[in-house]
Amino acid sequence: MNAKVAVLHTTPATVLDDYERLMDLAGYRQALPSGAPTLLKINISWQLYYPACSTAPWQLEGVIRALLHADRRPNELLGVHNRTVVVDDRLGEVNNKHKIVTDHYRVPTVHLNEPGVEWMRYRSKTPLLVLDQVFPEGLHIPRVLVGTNIVHLPTAKTHVFTTMTGAMKNAFGGLLHERRHWTHAVIHETLVDLLTIQKDIHAGLFAVMDGTFAGDGPGPRAMRPHVKNVILASADQVAIDAIAARLMGFDPLSIRFIRLAHDRGLGVGDPRQIEVLGDDISGESWRFRAQQDTFASRGQKLIYWGPLKPLEHFLLRTAIVPWSYLASRLYHDVYWYPLVGRRRVRAMLRTPWGELFTRYEADLAQRPLPEPALR
Repeated sequence: MNAKVAVLHTTPATVLDDYERLMDLAGYRQALPSGAPTLLKINISWQLYYPACSTAPWQLEGVIRALLHADRRPNELLGVHNRTVVVDDRLGEVNNKHKIVTDHYRVPTVHLNEPGVEWMRYRSKTPLLVLDQVFPEGLHIPRVLVGTNIVHLPTAKTHVFTTMTGAMKNAFGGLLHERRHWTHAVIHETLVDLLTIQKDIHAGLFAVMDGTFAGDGPGPRAMRPHVKNVILASADQVAIDAIAARLMGFDPLSIRFIRLAHDRGLGVGDPRQIEVLGDDISGESWRFRAQQDTFASRGQKLIYWGPLKPLEHFLLRTAIVPWSYLASRLYHDVYWYPLVGRRRVRAMLRTPWGELFTRYEADLAQRPLPEPALR
């Protein structure tokens, strides 16, 4: 099996046009049938703005513009958000400037964990690796996802549990409810199960990854952001993660979820079997390091894989579980961001991409709407 991943280097002045060219190279028109609604799975890993952490506004806008230029109407698109036990998606879509983009292009949005969104019982046609055991009472998914196209909008960053996080991990928020943290002990197998489910319920799958800022270290939040000027797209969720992993300096097939998905035929994880279209990145390696931890992630790993494993059910699945949510919020929002993160954000805001982020609302207001958005 062969796969294609499009990769381009970009600049703040050309990024919107580059995203459209990127998606064309990756064959998005063939991957996303025109008869189905198209969901845009926006990533919010933190309600605070932190470069490389969440979907970039130019990433979201570039994808919307490409789809509108392909004669998709705004009401045929749907921005999809999900809350987590430690992240407020309503606040996050404002702070990360997603809302101004969807409002400008008249694209409706849905917040999956809010009242009024129906979750349906899902029974897989293909045996799953772990989700049936993690949720023996039954697996439930949002009904709004079924029968649609989906475009995942991850960023290029490392992750304390999965080495790197990209297209496959982006489904973790949308398909699973707020008890998704129950799967962290078997996170690699969970991501493979989620891709299996997606291939069953979606008409088309596509991913567009932003690496204009990329995150190195203990992601998805406490990272060191770097300017990398790279964007990627593919209809193969495994292949785009493999190429992103290789860019970061990792061996893709040594990352368990990529290897498992590759071996199960869900996509291509071996870079030798992936055709990279666009710019030559064969000599590029960012030398990122994922095997680092924060105080919070060290505690989680003790519970999931360490000596506290026998207490996992008591600590994370009983009435005392809010202690862990509070601990994470206090560490990241009250301690780490003010003392460490804010300084890194200020440094990144002085780069050309940071300057673009700062003035994004003003620039967006000056851009005319594509023809389908005016109808």
